[in-house]
Amino acid sequence: MKRLDLGNSDFKNIITGNYYFVDKSLFIKEIIESQSQVILIPRPRRFGKTLNLSMLKYYFDKTQPENEALFTDLKIWHEDTAIKEKRGKYPVIYLSFKDAKAETWNNCYELIISELSDLYRNHTYLLEGNFLSEIEQSEYNQIISRSAKETDFQRSLKKLSEYLSRYYNEKVVILIDEYDTPIQSGYKKYYSEAISFMRNLLSGAFKDNSYLYKGVITGILRVSKETIFSGLNNISVYTILDLSYSDKFGFTKPETQQIMHDFKVTTKYEEVKKWYNGYKIGDITGIYNPWSILNYVAKFENGFKTYWVNTSSDELLKERLKERDADYTRNQLLKLINNETIENEINENFVYTDLDTDKELLWTLLTFSGYLTAVNKTGRKTYELAIPNFEIKTVFQDIILNWLNTDVKIKRNLLIETTKQLINNDIINFEKGFKQIIGDTFSYFDLKGEPENVYQSYVLGLLAVIGDDYLIKSNRESGDGRYDIMLIPHDKTKFGVVIEIKQIATNETDDLNNFSKKINDKIKEAAKQIEKNKYYMELVANNISKIIKLPIVFAGKVPYILPIK
Repeated sequence: MKRLDLGNSDFKNIITGNYYFVDKSLFIKEIIESQSQVILIPRPRRFGKTLNLSMLKYYFDKTQPENEALFTDLKIWHEDTAIKEKRGKYPVIYLSFKDAKAETWNNCYELIISELSDLYRNHTYLLEGNFLSEIEQSEYNQIISRSAKETDFQRSLKKLSEYLSRYYNEKVVILIDEYDTPIQSGYKKYYSEAISFMRNLLSGAFKDNSYLYKGVITGILRVSKETIFSGLNNISVYTILDLSYSDKFGFTKPETQQIMHDFKVTTKYEEVKKWYNGYKIGDITGIYNPWSILNYVAKFENGFKTYWVNTSSDELLKERLKERDADYTRNQLLKLINNETIENEINENFVYTDLDTDKELLWTLLTFSGYLTAVNKTGRKTYELAIPNFEIKTVFQDIILNWLNTDVKIKRNLLIETTKQLINNDIINFEKGFKQIIGDTFSYFDLKGEPENVYQSYVLGLLAVIGDDYLIKSNRESGDGRYDIMLIPHDKTKFGVVIEIKQIATNETDDLNNFSKKINDKIKEAAKQIEKNKYYMELVANNISKIIKLPIVFAGKVPYILPIK
């Protein structure tokens, strides 16, 4: 049985090391047959972009004829002559910006020109003899020594493609991996500098370059043509919403089943499907997260875990939750974590600077980053979006718990313990913890009268704690000051819960007896409403026999609870 080499994205190392490889070699054929000269393929992180580009490099590379042997056992080997003729035919420029992340533009710039310097150093044979003119040799050495002007670095890819084309008397393949990393890294700190440099670098490489055969670019987002690909008319973009290359990144169902068979873990297929499946790319449903699948089978004895995370998108979502007017965002998260879909516009022409003003772009970012998947197209630019799998659901739950704990100041253990008391019918202790949670939440929002955000946040907390074991429904009915919550257990032997929340106006002149009467009257009203409207019948219909009916009345910021016997 071949071994896995997790984290190795060098195609040659994997094949020569006899490591396990999922054959995506027909990606090469699709690139060759494409009518597009320059192809941009955005995909989520850890979806096989780097490995696929590495495979392209070794297939096309003219400088190492021995690479032909890498493909003899792959599907591409059996393709017709037109495909075979491209093997080992072109000089290749391969460049990755995956490490071009820094706090300042100066540091990011140093990382970028370091990559360009290393790239030139890989082709120092061009300096031998008199192939390059004295001026060209001088410019070449300045790139290597990193002493060149910024404009010379921006022209460096085009100049290198010219040199290689002249040297080999053949056009050049240019492969660029993670092109948007410097832009993502700098979008709040040095966005304009990063965009300007990358625009000039990429335009030089791909616009009107007579030395170019094919260019393939990968990243996470399709950054707007107006900001980085302006004037580049020969580029075609294929996102996760497009049909082309839809099965070339991520694992399909047959590929995943074969992996599980090879590693003898087929008995866990349904759980693997629950945890790591669920992406729709183009018209193909059921795409699995490849990084998570490989980690799972490699560490099978550790069980199911969250292996994949994209921290940059994490941070934006965390920031958005902290905004005091983020009730719409929180409401959308409520639906998503409750296994519902939301409908939103997906803007494929992404401009990072618009994130601060266009709140809807969050859902575009989360979709292209792999946190959400587009289930159905509902309009010209609108889609039904859903959390793809349980792994990503746990990421959302952790984000919410961290927000509640760090910002709202609800102690995680208190929320967990209080939730357990609720679903185990320990209402006396539940009321004590609930009062503390609600008090902390009101303090965070600093509300004057409208408590909807408080209830909404509490329901989010419930979803984060027990959303795996319960279907949680909430319904804010306008006008009558109530907010219903229903907990429907997946385990029919557990308690189901119906909560009816009401409010009373507080009056400083009320004496204790009058205040108590107001509370009791409102609790009775809520109890009657539960019985009259038979809210609990949905629980009965789900064969839940143990039902907790819980009226909760708020007097200002303080809740009072009395369960219906």
